[in-house]
Amino acid sequence: MELLQLQYFLAVARLEHVTEAARSLHVTQSSLSKTIQRLEEDLGVPLFDRAGRKLRLNGFGSKFLRRAERALFELEQGRQELSDLSGPEHGTLELAVTTASSLPNILREFRKKRPHIQFHVQMVSMQKMVALLHRGEVDFGLSSPPVEEDDIECQVVFVDPILVAVPKGHRLAGRSSVTFAELRDETFVGVKKGYGARDFLDSFCQEAGFEPKYVYEGDEPARLSALVEAEIGIAFIPSTARIPQEPVHYLEVENHALVREIALLRNKNRYLSRAALEFREVVADYFKRLSATEPL
Repeated sequence: MELLQLQYFLAVARLEHVTEAARSLHVTQSSLSKTIQRLEEDLGVPLFDRAGRKLRLNGFGSKFLRRAERALFELEQGRQELSDLSGPEHGTLELAVTTASSLPNILREFRKKRPHIQFHVQMVSMQKMVALLHRGEVDFGLSSPPVEEDDIECQVVFVDPILVAVPKGHRLAGRSSVTFAELRDETFVGVKKGYGARDFLDSFCQEAGFEPKYVYEGDEPARLSALVEAEIGIAFIPSTARIPQEPVHYLEVENHALVREIALLRNKNRYLSRAALEFREVVADYFKRLSATEPL
């Protein structure tokens, strides 16, 4: 059994399509198909049910996938550990986030300490973040809400009040607070379902007896304030995403502890480089300072 066979197998298992897997691996379809066939011959069992170029993991394949992921995960951790020992001042931090309002400030603080470390940041749904963490493909996830799973270490770093953002000319703009009942007939702008903050806030509205009417659902939380300013709709905005200079008015929600928990997540089994350890310290220190100064 060869390492290349395992890498090809993982690509096909995740995409379940020969053409797409070959494209992602930058190899020909025939080369990919022959490699998978040799792996199945080595193992003595078929790993996929085939329908043209589409493949679906069968029972053998599902069992083998978990072992193959674990084997490649351990090899990658070994590679990263040796890389860290031979060149600790360089490298790349892999990050996945479902909330990015504080990320620019955090990265700015970290770059002061480690100017030569590069970043690769993915803005993803909660489901995708959990998958990346389980597979050990990211050093950290910055998430709201937190994730509680056996192989994921979850450190809540900040409790963030959530406010209602309305345009300056809105009927509520002269007030400092609002009840959920008063939001029943409003139109909202927000992120798509599947993002932790959206699902969390929708559940609050449902408990208050209404389903929010969204006129915009997107992938970029940072765009919401601009849409509010343009009077497209109102939005729930975390306090960490509030920009005081914007022509937008913010209100607290009465009689509700409307907050979100921001958590730093990592796979307990993933090797942490020196840079990753320092990044975790920067995140904790940043939110500790923010807790001491953030107005409620």
